[in-house]
Parts: sequence; C-alpha cells; structure tokens
Amino acid sequence: MNTRFERTGALTELSSYPYWAQDMVADCEKAKQGVVQHELWARMSEARLDRESTRNFMVGVWPVIERFPAYMAYNLLKTNYGRSPGDNLARRWLVRNIRVEQNHAEYWLNWAESAGVRLEEVTMGRPPAGSQVLASWCEEVSRGGELAAGIAATNYAVEGATGEWSQRIYESVTYAESLPEQGRTKGLRWLQLHAAYDDTHPWEALEIVCTLVGMTPGVDQVRHLGECISRSYTSMGITLDRCMESSGKLGTWADAAA
Repeated sequence: MNTRFERTGALTELSSYPYWAQDMVADCEKAKQGVVQHELWARMSEARLDRESTRNFMVGVWPVIERFPAYMAYNLLKTNYGRSPGDNLARRWLVRNIRVEQNHAEYWLNWAESAGVRLEEVTMGRPPAGSQVLASWCEEVSRGGELAAGIAATNYAVEGATGEWSQRIYESVTYAESLPEQGRTKGLRWLQLHAAYDDTHPWEALEIVCTLVGMTPGVDQVRHLGECISRSYTSMGITLDRCMESSGKLGTWADAAA
C-alpha cells in the first residue's frame, strides 16, 4: 500500500523524510563521499589543478551542464497533472526550474572563461575519453526511467554531491584569487549558486521522490532508487577520473570510495 507522504519537518533535515529514505541515503553515503572527496577538488581549491586537467574538467562536464534542462524536461513529460500529489509537486517544480538550469549553463561558460578555457573549446572541443559516462547515464535514466528514479538520479544525487564540492571550491580564497581579478565575481557565480549552504534543490528533489512513492514503497522499488542514486555518484567519480588522467592523478574515485 502506498501510504501518502507529506513533509511536516524542515526541508533540509533528513529526519523529516520516511525511514526508508533515511536508510537509502545512508546506504549511498559511501559512494557520495567518493565524489565529494575526489582529488580533483583538493587540487582545484588549492589552485594546483594543471591547465590540461582544468580544460578537461570544463569540457568533460559541460555535456551534463548543457543537457541538464533536457533531463528535467524528460521527467516533466512523465507527469500528469492531477494524477497524484507527487505528480503535481514534480510538475510545478520542474517547470519552475528548467529555465534556471539554462542560466546555470551560461554561468558555467563564464567560469570556464575565467579559468582560462575559451567558450569555443568548451562547447566544441573534444571531451577526454571516457568522461561521458555521467552524461550518458543521466540521459538514460531521464529518458527511460520512472519519474521518481529520474529525479533521484539527477536532481537529488548529481545536484546534491555538486552542492558539497562546489561549496569547498567557492569557500577557497586561494582558488578565488587564482582567477583574474577582472571578471572574478562573474566567474565564481556558478559555484556561488551551487554551494550547499545556498542550494535547496537536492532536498526539494528528495521531497518529490518521497511524495511520489509514499511512506511504504516496496523493497524492490527502494532498492532500485538507491541503485540509481549510487550509479550517479559512480558515474560522477569516473568522469572526474578521466578529466585528470592525462596529468597523472594522485587519487581516483575508487580510492576515495574504498
């Protein structure tokens, strides 16, 4: 029986969500930390990331940034207004935020330019081999997965981990000062908007997922949602590894997740 979920506690408190969701998040935490603690962030925050890896990162992650509104649009197509509270909540949220994600794509290009990577290189350059695993997975789950799975994999998992690593970079004075003073504020805008303390999108996505599946989803459904979330984290880690490979990385996603 799908008992309806309606949040009563604070949006950003995990205890506000059903026990199955709390357990699912805990089960995925190790994979998430493999992304959040990736070596690339340490190098970037300390302004030690070499030019080639910086280029690979900006170019390699761009397909996910550029396609993120499309992932959300695919999920929007799965909704039917009035079918359920979850559909209604998802529809309103997706419609409101798709345009926001388009703005984020422009901010990413500003960041890349500030970091010394030209717009033409980001949008038309060849990404490092193997770095498309995250973009491919997001496309797959958003196109073909159930609504709850698509939102869990992209808006919850990808945006959630991104909020944590972007906060680390944004708070680094060393990194900020490594960017040219002219245009620095504009260049840091993407990081500022995604920093965890300012971004409620992942929590809103978790609320949508819980509203869609209710208080008592089946064991198989919860397992599938957890697998989709973990696969997003794994794909993010692999993408970051590929962006650093050419410069001789000191650590990998697999090392951090071990």
